[in-house]
Amino acid sequence: MTAIGNPELFTVAPDEVCVTFVSVPHESVTTRVGDREVTTTGPYHVARITGLEPDTVYPLTVDGAAPSDLVPAEVRTLTRPSGRLLATIGTVNDVHFGEVECGRLGDGEQLGPILAAEPGAPPYPEVMNDAVIAELRALAPDAVVVKGDLTNLGTEEEYASFRAAYDTLGPTMHHVRGNHDAMVTTTIASDRAPFVIELPGVLLAVLDTVIPGTDTGRITASQLQWLDDLAEAADRPVLVFGHHHPWDPGSSTRSATYFGINPDDSDALFAVIDRRSAIAGYFAGHTHRNRVRRFAAARDVPIVEVACVKDYPGAWAEYRVYEDGYAQIVRRISSHGAMAWTEKTREMFQGLYREYALGSLSDRCFTQAF
Repeated sequence: MTAIGNPELFTVAPDEVCVTFVSVPHESVTTRVGDREVTTTGPYHVARITGLEPDTVYPLTVDGAAPSDLVPAEVRTLTRPSGRLLATIGTVNDVHFGEVECGRLGDGEQLGPILAAEPGAPPYPEVMNDAVIAELRALAPDAVVVKGDLTNLGTEEEYASFRAAYDTLGPTMHHVRGNHDAMVTTTIASDRAPFVIELPGVLLAVLDTVIPGTDTGRITASQLQWLDDLAEAADRPVLVFGHHHPWDPGSSTRSATYFGINPDDSDALFAVIDRRSAIAGYFAGHTHRNRVRRFAAARDVPIVEVACVKDYPGAWAEYRVYEDGYAQIVRRISSHGAMAWTEKTREMFQGLYREYALGSLSDRCFTQAF
């Protein structure tokens, strides 16, 4: 039996399951979900099994992989919200055009390894972004939202590279800045937010959470008032997007230098979510990990972080909006070049990065009712 490496049940949806792994080149491996199977060929495998029933438990086997926490013996597909499918959304974040090294913490003390593209090879942000743009184009969503850190150093040249790549998606592409984009100038994408994207069945509210010159975040009072007014008047559910993630209201400390949105502004955001039942989730990047939190102060709606495009696991998120809810489906960028790079970068920070960045399956894929 073929030996495989790094198997991960990466994605579940109401109608599909996807397992990723590696093997020696040219080896064929069969993955089975219930009575359906797919055979993929190495070294990089993306075994996607479609046509499944929602909210159904299926046996799962991958030739060469023993059952584990990352590839369990059974998998349950997501519940499908009732009603018609009304809209599809794609999101990416932390795309970092211009970056040349991965694995630096920025504090002078590095855990290693520090990784870069091989001499003569294309820059890895180009490899990762070209691949995810191709996948977004194949999805053909009603909107694409790029949730900040468009660039590495925040230069106009890096921003031009971002625009040259992502503008190929056409008018469905929308973007907002992140902290990396406001380190040397305040002009990059600074006049875009807040703004609303109107889609069938849902409104997307996009906020600017940046404090120029720092990696910490905020939401200004004027933006919070804008969101409050939008949600009060909304004739459909509202999904909120920004670069930074909120602070945990249950934390025992309140830090003015919190890596995400500062505690006071986070409290104010949660107060808006609490009083405006139209708001059905908040979605961020910034942390380079997959995570979902729910707070009573915000009606227990999903408070989401999605991992980055630029390195492991090389993630993007699909949202399917139905009449009565939505599904978040996080996917791994699947081209051979992208898989090769993310297999390297999973070893960053002395091998700790995989557990941090990947998150649990329920952090990546879930269904939320309206």
